[in-house]
Amino acid sequence: MTSTSTRSTALVTGASAGLGHEFAKQLAAQGYDLVLVARNASRLEATAEEFRRRYGISAEVLPADLTRDGDVAAVVERLADTKRPVGILVNNAGIGLLHNFEDNHAAEEVRHLKLHAETSMVLTHAALKGMLGRGEGRIINVASVAAFLPRGTYSAAKAWLVSFSRWANLAYRKRGIKVTAVCPGFTHTEFHDRMGMDKSVAPSWTWLRAERVVSEGLADNARGRAVSVPSKRYKVVAAVAKVAPARLMAGPARKPK
Repeated sequence: MTSTSTRSTALVTGASAGLGHEFAKQLAAQGYDLVLVARNASRLEATAEEFRRRYGISAEVLPADLTRDGDVAAVVERLADTKRPVGILVNNAGIGLLHNFEDNHAAEEVRHLKLHAETSMVLTHAALKGMLGRGEGRIINVASVAAFLPRGTYSAAKAWLVSFSRWANLAYRKRGIKVTAVCPGFTHTEFHDRMGMDKSVAPSWTWLRAERVVSEGLADNARGRAVSVPSKRYKVVAAVAKVAPARLMAGPARKPK
């Protein structure tokens, strides 16, 4: 284990559950100290204590709702702290909307877009200055294979995140910063349960394990790849989506539970 004084720190949003929890777990296992960000303070503290005990790393807890400007500002302040530099940023926090665009309140759509696009951009901007000053850094933006498909505002928000990550990786790679959009397909986490989605609409073969998504995403980011699509099956989906008619890729309608 690397000494605490020289060990790098990773900040992970949405770290109390799902892919965020798995990113934090695998980074802790690699010896990174953690800053854990999520809304649920008690669950976040339990996660931090688990990782401190299991991996011998330090883990800060920063409760925040990243759809709120004040909470985003608190995370920006932590990322900008030059005395406690963050070497890896994982923009993972996300939400889903169950209903069709016309049935959602506009305020819900704004909150959804803010979290997936605006907040990720703001936190990336905050992390970059210190990373550029040190000549190294890694940023992972958790997008989705939906970014390549015509499936509502979730797809649109994730497509923005993929485009942003591609540009940032190109712009900053030669200055030591690796930026990757990780684009999983359906993954076994709490995400779909929280939004009330009937998961039976997706065949069993389409579901991935969080461990695989994260391990492939981290590996692709370490290699400097701008886009990571975990699993061969979803690489095929992403490739087909580039040439297939949009109406064939729109997918089944989502049904509430």
